[in-house]
Amino acid sequence: MSEKFDVIVIGAGPGGYVAAIRAAQLGLKTACVEKWVSDEGKPVLGGTCLNVGCIPSKALLDSTHKYEEAKHAFDVHGISVGEVNIDVPTMVKRKNNIVKNLTQGVAGLFKGNGVTLLQGTGKLLAGKKVEVTDKDGKVSVHEAANVILASGSVAVNIPPAPVNGDTIVDNIGALDFTETPKRLGVIGAGVIGLELGSVWRRLGSEVVVLEAMNDFLSLCDVDVSKEALKIMKKQGLDVRLGARVTGTEINGKEVTVKYTDSNGEQSLVVDKLVVAVGRRPYTEGLLAGDAGVVIDERGFIKVDDQCRTSVPGVYAIGDIVRGPMLAHKASEEGVMVADIIQGHKAQMSYDLIPSVIYTHPELAWVGKTEQQLKAQGVKYKVGKFPFAASGRAMAANDTEGFVKIIADEATDRILGCHIVGGHAADLIAQAVIAMEFGSSAEDIALTVFAHPTVSEAVHEAALAVDNHAIHIVNRKR
Repeated sequence: MSEKFDVIVIGAGPGGYVAAIRAAQLGLKTACVEKWVSDEGKPVLGGTCLNVGCIPSKALLDSTHKYEEAKHAFDVHGISVGEVNIDVPTMVKRKNNIVKNLTQGVAGLFKGNGVTLLQGTGKLLAGKKVEVTDKDGKVSVHEAANVILASGSVAVNIPPAPVNGDTIVDNIGALDFTETPKRLGVIGAGVIGLELGSVWRRLGSEVVVLEAMNDFLSLCDVDVSKEALKIMKKQGLDVRLGARVTGTEINGKEVTVKYTDSNGEQSLVVDKLVVAVGRRPYTEGLLAGDAGVVIDERGFIKVDDQCRTSVPGVYAIGDIVRGPMLAHKASEEGVMVADIIQGHKAQMSYDLIPSVIYTHPELAWVGKTEQQLKAQGVKYKVGKFPFAASGRAMAANDTEGFVKIIADEATDRILGCHIVGGHAADLIAQAVIAMEFGSSAEDIALTVFAHPTVSEAVHEAALAVDNHAIHIVNRKR
């Protein structure tokens, strides 16, 4: 039985479910299509982020960080705990329970806000009609005044290392190991590779990360990437740059990885191999041939700055459009589009989307890097403050890293902020808010920060931009 809606959203990931809830809050009759079902045949909401991405990986990162602290960092506090062990199945079960609670929470939000869930696979037809095929093959067609496409992304597979779900896995498989592999190989030194590598390294795996690029975290500010590489190597991650994987061989429960680097052909034997080389937009089956929506040469749906596609009344958000593949970017696009549909003025600051890597210490950044500003010929000034000089960081025994603020030389307007350290993911929000309002480094310098807090490092970095830092000796220029 078909039904007409003001808004139909295809996809219930962090972009789609947020768009649906916001549209419903604005009084629009809203439906959301989602094909994911559990083993019990029940709808699963939240997409990759809640189910097999952001949330479960952070649960494992948190568990393993506590385990590592108990093993190696409690003695400095005078705490003796004896032999420390971890039960990996229990850790994974905790992760699964967190995921279950959150996804059920989204279902509750749908119900509470009056969003209609259409379980099945959604396809956009001509005329803003949406075809939904449920798990039993039953097809229904629904009409909408507006359609929001939010189908997300999937992991990129590479021919030299085909995923088999056992010895060679993608990020999903690496979240569900039931025991710690003795030797773990990771292809890709990006966000996913470093986070998952950190999880299993903390539990005792010998981890080798193979990265095809010659530069480590090339999108980061160079000071951040250098510091991060130094710290991760000290922690035991064996990061090999310029290592291009050429093939794999499976021998029983072992995988031989063949790769080339500056020294020629090399090989590596591991028990498990994680392929984490990036993600691609997932649009298979999303659009009928006459839907009219244009896809570019890289597989992304073409949109303008307000996520409008080539078809009036059809929008696309999240990982299937340009920009970073980040859950918070997708969510804010979802809110923006729902507001636009209802006739409100809305826009996003695409230059101010923060990025985070949840290793320990965390890495976080927003805005321009030094190398970008140099390439653009922009004159700038820099302030840095190390956590080693922070009283709160010392008290927490978490002093690695720094805060770096870059400001325009003439106007003092903040152009970028880059952080390596504990709580970096939370601290970066202070810089994002400041930059959203066009603040200068002096604005932060004149703001009163609570003492003692790790956020004082942001304050001191802003002071250091003009050589006014109090708790370090300022550099002569």
